[in-house]
Amino acid sequence: MKSVKELNGSAAEVEVAFYDALNRADLDALMALWADDEEIVCIHPGGARLIGHAAIRASWEAVLAGGGLHILPTQLHETHNLMSSVHTVVEGSTASEGAAAHLLATNVYVKTPRGWRIVLHHVSIAPGAAPSDAAGAQILH
Repeated sequence: MKSVKELNGSAAEVEVAFYDALNRADLDALMALWADDEEIVCIHPGGARLIGHAAIRASWEAVLAGGGLHILPTQLHETHNLMSSVHTVVEGSTASEGAAAHLLATNVYVKTPRGWRIVLHHVSIAPGAAPSDAAGAQILH
């Protein structure tokens, strides 16, 4: 895995590093991926809107206290321009009881002088069964 200083290629690389840090419960690596701006936002499933580094770091510290999350993002839908990139993914995970679960996440990245960085991570609980890969595929007419 590249260090955050080497992540200047794309928002997709930052996203890979984000989920890797979550899975390894590496709080410092996770927080290094966020933009320096104090207006950054994180919303955990069913949680309040958290704004700024201190609130977001404290929330991730609590979430990761029990170890890595074992999240596999799939079905990426990406829209981007030169300065921003919006990704929506289905986050597949395994609950502590071993039951499969899925969440829907929106991750927003902006191009900064330090490269691509996260400005928003918003996750919500998905209703029903996880969509199949075919259900998330785009059909062009």
